[in-house]
Amino acid sequence: MKILVINAGSSSLKYQLIDMDNEQMLAKGNCEKIGLPMGIFGHKTADGRERHLEVEMKNHTEAFQQVKNALLDSEVGVIKELSEVAAIGHRIVQGGSIFSESVLVDEKVIEGIESLIPLAPLHNSAHVQGIRACIEVFGEKVPEVVVFDTAFHSTMPPKAYMFAVPYEYYEKYKIRRYGFHGTSHRYVSHRLAELMGKDLKDMKVITCHIGNGSSIAAIKDGKVIDTSMGLTPLDGFMMGTRTGTLDPSVVTFIAEQENLTPSQLSDLFNKKSGLLGISGVSSDDRDVTKAEREGNPRAILAHEMLVYQIQKFIGQYAAALNGVDAIVFTAGLGENQDALRERICTNMDYLGIKFDSDANRGVHGVEKKISAEDSKVAVYVIPTNEELVIARDTKAIVEKL
Repeated sequence: MKILVINAGSSSLKYQLIDMDNEQMLAKGNCEKIGLPMGIFGHKTADGRERHLEVEMKNHTEAFQQVKNALLDSEVGVIKELSEVAAIGHRIVQGGSIFSESVLVDEKVIEGIESLIPLAPLHNSAHVQGIRACIEVFGEKVPEVVVFDTAFHSTMPPKAYMFAVPYEYYEKYKIRRYGFHGTSHRYVSHRLAELMGKDLKDMKVITCHIGNGSSIAAIKDGKVIDTSMGLTPLDGFMMGTRTGTLDPSVVTFIAEQENLTPSQLSDLFNKKSGLLGISGVSSDDRDVTKAEREGNPRAILAHEMLVYQIQKFIGQYAAALNGVDAIVFTAGLGENQDALRERICTNMDYLGIKFDSDANRGVHGVEKKISAEDSKVAVYVIPTNEELVIARDTKAIVEKL
């Protein structure tokens, strides 16, 4: 069974075709600048064949047409007939309180995703466009499944997901903590259990998805009991361009002093803050790291803040879990920045972490244990694979049809 995995953004569309007989990626690609005068299409197969085009894609339907053409192409294609695509799985950012698990797409499901657009205006709107465009290009007979970033976090108890604002706002607007990156947290936590030869239901785990967007989750007995992102992906610790958690009075104070609208504030806190705002250098950690090495004081401060905030969240979740068996690092920084991992883990002796600097050094994007054998808390690097989780869910649902 071959499954096409889709991640549709407002002006982009990422895809992977996965052969579920061996769970291997056959091809992947990205459509960028959808809706702009000239878009960019990139396609790469598992055996190294590539195609890069500058081509106008007026909408997601035209983007899917490029995907379809590439998959069937005589030079860079990986299938002979479109019927080889047995099903399509979509990543959906916000499932709200409506969706707590992956589901088969029908009109009612699409309407449910649409109803959650106010909670994730850019993401869910783009996902709906992607689903409808996919149906138009691949046909209504190809089953489609939606997998929600928020679903894995739906096990949080009310004491963790509620905000201490008047309860009526939860009732009226469903304002609560939802959490994101759930598909990633789900994959790495289950993979950790496999690597350790244990049942996740018998473990206390803290998973750290650290990238340009970042979140941490506390997982007990296989279920999330808390996570750092909140109503939106802005909450938690500082990220590439996002503030992370703020004193709400910072928001109102800046609004009053700078005479900013809610939209301008959202832009400030989502796109101009975090590593970029503190360092003044870049939102890309590689640039901030270079600047730190050159002695840039604001770059140094940015990294000190990032490490400190991550350590605090790990400490909070160790308390919430009443202990921790293992910590996982994943995503762009978590998988590739060995210096960041070491700085985080070498100042938490109280947890019983014995960090193995030699094991950690140079580890980039591979599975590896980076704690000493006698460490009370195991520490691992596990590359995430959200696409595979989406494909697995899609396969499981389609096989029941």
